[in-house]
Amino acid sequence: MGRLTVEQFHSAAKIPVVVVLDNVRSLNNIGAIFRTCDAFAVAAVVPCGISATPPSAEIHKTALGAEESVDWHYYPTTAEAIDALAADGYTIVCLEQVHGSVALDRFEPSREAKYALVLGNEVDGVDQSIVDRADICLEIPQSGTKHSLNVSVSAGVALWHLYSKLINN
Repeated sequence: MGRLTVEQFHSAAKIPVVVVLDNVRSLNNIGAIFRTCDAFAVAAVVPCGISATPPSAEIHKTALGAEESVDWHYYPTTAEAIDALAADGYTIVCLEQVHGSVALDRFEPSREAKYALVLGNEVDGVDQSIVDRADICLEIPQSGTKHSLNVSVSAGVALWHLYSKLINN
């Protein structure tokens, strides 16, 4: 099927996106996010706070090895992570439903920018202190009764949008 090896993936071009996990508690969600990041050639995953890190049998169960192909770096707090990423020129983007958020389908990422996509805790979302420091907040338009998606599903939707815009620009 023409798939890259782990070694080839490490040296392959990536989209200018890192995914920051703000206290994501489910190891299955973390594994699924790693797998999605592999699929869309995301530069790195940044687990923070209570978010677990590889190696982990539970993460591996859903990542299916993507935790070995996708680079990652842990930070004790999300604030530390976004401070470091902002200092490195990343635009801080929270995926969260807040007043003033931009609908994902209306967001046009720039190929010249680097993005840190912050995903929040399954119950509480992205911490308000992080939302307050974001450069932009994006939300996924929805029409159902729940108005939220599982964090790994949200990651897939948002990363597909970024990937499709950045890879074709």
